[in-house]
Amino acid sequence: MTKTQETVVAAGALTVGAALLARRVRAARAVDFRDACVVITGARGLGLEMARQLGSEGARITIAARDQGELDRARHDLADRGIDAATTVCDVGNRDAAQRLVRDVVARTGRIDVLINNAGVIQVGPLEHMQRGDFEEAMAVHFWGPLHTMLAAIPQMKQQGGGRIVNISSIGGKIGVPHLAPYCASKFALTGLSDSIRAEVSKDNIHVTTVCPGMMRTGSPFNAWFKGRHRDEFTWFAISDSIPGMSIHSARAAAQVIDACRYGDAELVITLPAKLAVMINGVVPEAVATVMALANRFVLPQPTDESGDHRHSGWQSLSDAAPSKLTALTERAAARNNQLPH
Repeated sequence: MTKTQETVVAAGALTVGAALLARRVRAARAVDFRDACVVITGARGLGLEMARQLGSEGARITIAARDQGELDRARHDLADRGIDAATTVCDVGNRDAAQRLVRDVVARTGRIDVLINNAGVIQVGPLEHMQRGDFEEAMAVHFWGPLHTMLAAIPQMKQQGGGRIVNISSIGGKIGVPHLAPYCASKFALTGLSDSIRAEVSKDNIHVTTVCPGMMRTGSPFNAWFKGRHRDEFTWFAISDSIPGMSIHSARAAAQVIDACRYGDAELVITLPAKLAVMINGVVPEAVATVMALANRFVLPQPTDESGDHRHSGWQSLSDAAPSKLTALTERAAARNNQLPH
């Protein structure tokens, strides 16, 4: 055997050994969610899907959201599945409210084992129609909210000997996407916050998982906010969300998030297209930037007059193309995941 061959064999053996060791370490971190106290922010979409699956494993679920009606519908959905969940009205963007949420959960259950920061808001439209308030709202929900809940929960987790934190960021927290500036800016902030806090709390047996999903069929386009040519914006967003292979069923996405939480994984990127996009952006960012610029110029709706400064929900932005057969999967997801108007 030549020296080169020996080097290749040694490198291969080292790689296999490292992979086996990593697998063993991951398995050792696994936790059982039965009787675990789980707090989830957001009562629709992915949050509701995770509550269903964690509740089916015997976890004690608390859901927090800003809207009482959404919470009531989520609680009834879970009760129909044999899951007795607690709900609480809370705007996590408000520090006092977030602290009160954690304090009340601990007072009721004695601990907090899993915190899932999932609450979200989506504003879609050209930068010309976005205002400071759009960015402030996105930051309040995606950055300040998770920061508030983590700062409130971490001391309790330290005291009880550990815990799990899951922060639902986005592929938009790794790659900037045109017409989603407030969303991407705030999700980038959450990704950085989540990754940096992870290193500091690992010594206390607290595992922080940053989740960056690609397109998920949760029904969210109907409750997103659209500016500019809002009907055209809603159409492209809803159709993109419905493309098989490009988007993933919300239940499958929830299962992946729960699995990552169970094993204390550092990061989870959901969907193959999202993983490929992150990889390509890391290698040839200029090419990705060029594609995004071309999409913004030739594919996405162009700005309009000052009327485009007013935002409309997805339900206020329906068009001939959406809903349609092209958005059927998103419509089913909306019906499944507490996204319908009431």
